[in-house]
Amino acid sequence: MIPISYYIALSAILFTIGTLGVLIRRNAIVVFMSIELMLNAANLLFIAFSRMYEILDGQVFVFFVMTVAAAEVAVGLALIVAVFRSKQSIDIDEVSSMKG
Repeated sequence: MIPISYYIALSAILFTIGTLGVLIRRNAIVVFMSIELMLNAANLLFIAFSRMYEILDGQVFVFFVMTVAAAEVAVGLALIVAVFRSKQSIDIDEVSSMKG
């Protein structure tokens, strides 16, 4: 059996990579991928602790997080396509100049 500390370390690494991707990158698609990476890191911990304590609550919560993440991707990609059609760029700095 794999110790829980390995799961915690892997989740921390994935979450850190996702956070750096959100903070450093300016491409909207990369930012959305980084947010998904952060959500998956949290899901990994939910599953690991759920299995360690033999309670299904964490696994049920992961399904809700995955549902919200799928909806976020659908809406986010629709917004990216709309911005690309108007600005011909998906740079996040370009989006901030769309003040009405």
